[in-house]
Amino acid sequence: MRRREFMSLLGGAAAAWPLAVGAQQANRMPRIGVLLASEEGDRDLQARLAGLRQGLERLGWSDGRNLRVDYRFGEGQPDRFQSLAKELIALRPDVIVAQSPPVVTAVQRETREIPVVFVDVSDPIGPGFIASLARPGANITGMLSFEAGIVGKWLAMLKEIAPNLSRVMLLGNSKTTAFDYFQRSAAAAAPSLGIELVPREVTTAADVESATEAIARTSNGGLMILPDSTIQVHRERIIALAIQHRLPAVYPFSYMVRAGGLMSYSFDFVHQFRLAASSIDRILHGTKPGEIPAQAPTKFETVLNLKTAKAIGLTAPSGLLVAADEVIE
Repeated sequence: MRRREFMSLLGGAAAAWPLAVGAQQANRMPRIGVLLASEEGDRDLQARLAGLRQGLERLGWSDGRNLRVDYRFGEGQPDRFQSLAKELIALRPDVIVAQSPPVVTAVQRETREIPVVFVDVSDPIGPGFIASLARPGANITGMLSFEAGIVGKWLAMLKEIAPNLSRVMLLGNSKTTAFDYFQRSAAAAAPSLGIELVPREVTTAADVESATEAIARTSNGGLMILPDSTIQVHRERIIALAIQHRLPAVYPFSYMVRAGGLMSYSFDFVHQFRLAASSIDRILHGTKPGEIPAQAPTKFETVLNLKTAKAIGLTAPSGLLVAADEVIE
């Protein structure tokens, strides 16, 4: 073969193969494993995954064309995470996307070599996933969700819309969210607002029922819902019970307010999944995950449901109305 023909052929192959990961072979399509804590049929989760796909496509990656993506869904059942992590790792992915702290833990038990990009993780430093946000180290980086101080904002919103509020139940599951991480921050913020914090862990629908009934039996009670895959599974029941018992409640996800919840202060999770694609792209082009800074959300929004406020006998104060980015009437 003449030199000119050889160089032309070589150039064409490079254009069709954007991958530059040293460990990969030229005859192998790069592979991503995605392990989700939530239910496969969850509409919000599917919107987030659509954001991830959009982000990858903008960077030139398309599932089935020059990339293979394998999904596993934990269906909100923590006892499934470890076996699903084993399944994905057996497929030899080049990157694993892990949703939620317990999923990252499950993946970490199986590998310390395959690059991991986490999403929906509030405290990646506490459990030792990363060393710092700027330089994560090891084989993990990702997209932060809520920092602990967010609970102070949530408590203040509850107090603003329900000035007589004196007890707030913190609802979540320590197996599927950083419960202690949020509880410590909430315990520090509550006294200055004249609020007694009531931590309550829930796993099943029956737990949710008994928890909301317990806080409803006290006077001037309210709910603070944590970002949690268990909560996502039971969100419709939680929203219905909060309205039934006329409990002011603040939620971590805006879609819960659009579904009937009272109010939320949150960020765009779809956008965070879309941004995660940039970390995946850098890893597939050879950057070590420990050298890619973990990213925290920078833009938050307040969503308020006036229909629900009226249903539980509350009037939204002008300050909260002015601050709201979206008001549902």
